[in-house]
Amino acid sequence: MRNRANDVDYYYHPDPDFYYLTGYKEPNAVLLLFQSPHTVDGKQVQELLFVQPNDEMQELWNGSRLGVKGAEKELGITTLANTDFAGYKLDTANLQHILIKELPHDVRDDAADEADLFSLLGQFKTKVKYPANFSATRSMLYGIVREHGLGQAEGVSVYIQEAMQREPELKHDKPLQGYLEAKDMRGRTKAVAAIPDQKLDAFTLDQVLDGMREVKTEAEISLLRKAAGISAVGQIEVMKAMKPGMSEMEVQGIHEFVFKKYGAQHVGYPSIVGAGNNGCVLHYTSSAKPAIPGQELVLMDVGAECLGYTADVTRTIPANGKFTKEQRAIYELVLKAQEAGFQQCKVGNAFNAPHQAAEAVIADGLVRLGVIKKREEVQRYFPHGTSHYLGLDVHDRGSFGPFQANTVITVEPGIYIPEGSPCDKKWWGIGVRIEDDILITEKGWENLSKLAPRTVEEIEKTMAQPSALDGFKLPKLD
Repeated sequence: MRNRANDVDYYYHPDPDFYYLTGYKEPNAVLLLFQSPHTVDGKQVQELLFVQPNDEMQELWNGSRLGVKGAEKELGITTLANTDFAGYKLDTANLQHILIKELPHDVRDDAADEADLFSLLGQFKTKVKYPANFSATRSMLYGIVREHGLGQAEGVSVYIQEAMQREPELKHDKPLQGYLEAKDMRGRTKAVAAIPDQKLDAFTLDQVLDGMREVKTEAEISLLRKAAGISAVGQIEVMKAMKPGMSEMEVQGIHEFVFKKYGAQHVGYPSIVGAGNNGCVLHYTSSAKPAIPGQELVLMDVGAECLGYTADVTRTIPANGKFTKEQRAIYELVLKAQEAGFQQCKVGNAFNAPHQAAEAVIADGLVRLGVIKKREEVQRYFPHGTSHYLGLDVHDRGSFGPFQANTVITVEPGIYIPEGSPCDKKWWGIGVRIEDDILITEKGWENLSKLAPRTVEEIEKTMAQPSALDGFKLPKLD
C-alpha cells in the first residue's frame, strides 16, 4: 500500500501482471509458479498463492478479505496465508532458472505487519539467494543480447548504450562492453556466446507476459468494449454540456460522473482535459484553468476502467461549439491522418505501420498549410507515436511485432502548436488529438469507441443538442 500522507493511504491497485495471472485484488501477496509439480500439503501443484489471512479487526477497519479459503475457492489456486511464507521451504538448489520481475526498491516497512510487502520481499530474496548487487537491468540486457544480438545488432547496441546512460555502473560490465566493441558478425557471435547464463532471470518472464497479454481473450475484449463505450458516452455528454466559462475541472468531472453512472470502478489513468495552450501539453493532468474561453479548443483524453481493463479515448472540441477556420484545418488534418492509420490495422502489418501512415499525412498537410517548411520538421508538432497496446494497462504489454488477431491498440495522431512556435501566430494554442480504441481481427479492424463523434460536422451537431445538465444549478458559497 502506498502512503498518501500521515495515516492515509492511496487506493490500492494491484500489479497488472499479478492480477492477470491470479485475479487477486488484495495487497501483500506472493505467487510462485513451478514448471514441474511440487508437493504442498500432500498435493501436487504447479502454482502457489500466499494471501492475507482473514483478520476480524483489520476487516472491521479496512473491509473484507478473501482469506485463504476464499481465495482458493474463488481463484482456483492452491493458497496459503502470507504469514506462512517465511516458513515455507522453497528448494531452489535444483532449479536451473528462476524467472522474476524486477523487484520494487521503494516499499515502506510496516513494522507492525510481519507479512507486509517489505517483509515478503525480504523473505523471497533470502529463499532465492538474491545477490545484493543483482541488477534487473543487466539481466534484461543479457537476455536481449542473447535473443536479438545477432539479428538486430544496431538496435540492441543503442538500447544498451541508453541503459548505460541511466545506470552508469553498467559501463563496467565486461560482457556488455564486449558486445558493443564487436565490429562484425564474427565478433558479435563470440560476444553473444560470452553472455553468462544467470539463474535469476529478469528477462524471460517479461517476454512471456508480453506475448500473453498482447492477444486478448473474448472476456477481455468484452471488458475493453464496455470501457470504450462508456468513455465514448462521456465524450458525448461533455459535448452537449460544454459552455464557455466552464472550468477544466468541471469538464473532467462530467466525464468521470458518466463513468461512475455506468459502474466503471475507476479511471484507467489520470484524466487529461486541456483547453487552449494546455492542450499542447501531452500529459496535462492538473485541470487548473478556472474558465475556458469560448474561442479555445478543449482536448479531452479520458478512459473508464472496467474490472481492471481501461479504455483510452480522446476528442478535441471547440468550447463555443464552432471550429474556427484554423482550428478546423488542423482538426481535419489529424482526422485524415487517423483514417490513414486505421487502414494499416491489419493482421501481419508492422506495429509502427499506423504511425508511418499518419505521420506522412500530417507532414504533407503541415507543409501545405505553411506551418512547417520541410516534411522532416513534422516531429516538432507531432512528437509522439500513433499507437500503443491497450488492456490492463493504458500502455499495455505487447511484443511490438506484427499485428495479431484479437489485439487492441489505440490510433491517436495529434498536432500541437504551442504559443511561441516558429509559425504564423494564427496557429498558436491549437492542440488536437483524436484517439480511438481499435480491435484488430482476422477480418480487419473494429473501432470500439466509435460512438464518440469524430468529424467536425458530428461534433458541432452534438454540441448543439441540449444537455441533461443544462438545468443543474448549485448554490453559491462564500
